[in-house]
Amino acid sequence: QLLKSALRPSPPHLSRRLICSNKARMAYMLPHLDSGWAVDQAILNEDERVVVLRFGHDWDPTCMEMDEVLWQISEQVQNFAVVYLVDISQVPDFNTMYELYDPCTVMFFFRNKHIMVDLGTGNNNKINWALTNHQELIDIIETVYRGARKGRGLVVSPKDYSTKYRY
Repeated sequence: QLLKSALRPSPPHLSRRLICSNKARMAYMLPHLDSGWAVDQAILNEDERVVVLRFGHDWDPTCMEMDEVLWQISEQVQNFAVVYLVDISQVPDFNTMYELYDPCTVMFFFRNKHIMVDLGTGNNNKINWALTNHQELIDIIETVYRGARKGRGLVVSPKDYSTKYRY
């Protein structure tokens, strides 16, 4: 079944990569956006679902963790969200605009608008660590979707991450 999904043709602005190693295989199962134009088109052309963009590198351990979670939940959220990966070395167009200085960054867009999430960390623009709990990420994406559908540009996360390093 995995082989069938990897061989399925993808839209022209996306490229599916082949599975090269077991370590980074999750990143290769998700669609990559290989240019600034492809990122813009993915955000512009999606009218009914949240666009989840993971900026980072496929080889980075933090991104590998996040990619695994994103890949595992992608089917569960496919009705209200679509997930894309963007390599910040290959597509540096957004590095300054979105301050992509962390190894792994996840951002949300809906109808060509950046949706901010109040996670309690002080940075409402993005998630800049690997969320390893599947249900927490699904809840965040669903909250973004529900808030964005109501026209909100800032939504409050269902969980407060201000003390995430205390446990």
